[in-house]
Amino acid sequence: MEGSGSGIYENHPYVPRDLKLPGFVPGFLSQSTILGVYGLSSLLVVLLTWLFSGRSPKKSKIDRWLMCWWAFTGLTHMILEGYFAFSPEFYKDKTACYLAEVCKGYSKGDSRYAARDAGVVAVEGLTAVLEGPACLLAVYAIAKGKSYSYILQFAISLGQLYGTAVYFITSYLEGDNFAASSFYYYAYYVAANASWVVIPTLISVRCWKKICAAVQVQGHKKNKTR
Repeated sequence: MEGSGSGIYENHPYVPRDLKLPGFVPGFLSQSTILGVYGLSSLLVVLLTWLFSGRSPKKSKIDRWLMCWWAFTGLTHMILEGYFAFSPEFYKDKTACYLAEVCKGYSKGDSRYAARDAGVVAVEGLTAVLEGPACLLAVYAIAKGKSYSYILQFAISLGQLYGTAVYFITSYLEGDNFAASSFYYYAYYVAANASWVVIPTLISVRCWKKICAAVQVQGHKKNKTR
């Protein structure tokens, strides 16, 4: 730790500077390496899902893109968020474990991750355990044309929007001062989470229209049989 006039500062890059992280070990991988691995891995998942979805000529491009999204977001929830939720001392990692490096890096945009904020841990844990597998089930449901596909996608999207809302609102109520710099604030905290606001909103609207249309068709059929 370093002393500085009015207070004591911990030997880590996070804000607030007096956040106590005993045994903190600085990251080993560069920011470009972390983002590069994540980007390539995500691209591979999307590419494989797109190729797999193309085996069914009846699937529209929208359904194929949705399968890519659900595969990507499902694995992100289960692997990255799951690791964070169940690895309370990731900031002590000395092995250069990639997932620990991701958590250390992301904490520069939101130190509540390193601090193990109860609200963040709860949201991420539930997301990893419940929404992650549900996303992969959505991939299967779309691929097989299951009747519950739209309801499932609608439910997951609402869950993602709820979790994201809780994430942002709790930060605001707690002062919204958890980023190491404005760059990390906008690049990690804002931009990295924007997809889980925009895409689930669009999917929710689409699924709502599909469900309403199906109910109307069913209602017309019942009226004709009377």
